[in-house]
Amino acid sequence: MNPHGRHRTGGGALPTVLSALAALPILAGCAGPVDIAEPQPKAAAAQACAKMIADLPPTVGGQDRREARPGRTGAAWGNPAIVLTCGGELPAGAGPDAQCFEVNQVGWYAEESEQGWTFTTLGRLTPVQVTVPPEYAPEANVLVDLARPITDHVPQERPCV
Repeated sequence: MNPHGRHRTGGGALPTVLSALAALPILAGCAGPVDIAEPQPKAAAAQACAKMIADLPPTVGGQDRREARPGRTGAAWGNPAIVLTCGGELPAGAGPDAQCFEVNQVGWYAEESEQGWTFTTLGRLTPVQVTVPPEYAPEANVLVDLARPITDHVPQERPCV
């Protein structure tokens, strides 16, 4: 009530507090940029990577794309982040005798670590590497969403065997 014995209408602190509380779930779900140690591919590989990065989908494994820094040869989705890089080196275990599996015409080498699974393309102009945290099990499912941009922009040099 106000000093004149009437109830106040409109305004006041309650609507402001309620507005602030309503925004909390939105703010809690926000995640900042993902810092990525990006490879520095040369010439044709750099061009292929740039085209592929520009053509990546807005969602991977049902997770929205996030800002990646620096973002020239890398991308990220979700929190914790699914991270893709292009133009790096093949892992030591991805030699000629490495086991390779194919997802939508893209050959992959897989390694498990504490951070989840890391998948690296085999037989392409340059490697594309995707690290998927265990929260997204089965981790290989995200590779389906990435196959088209890879096949469209990173040429295959030899088949996955």
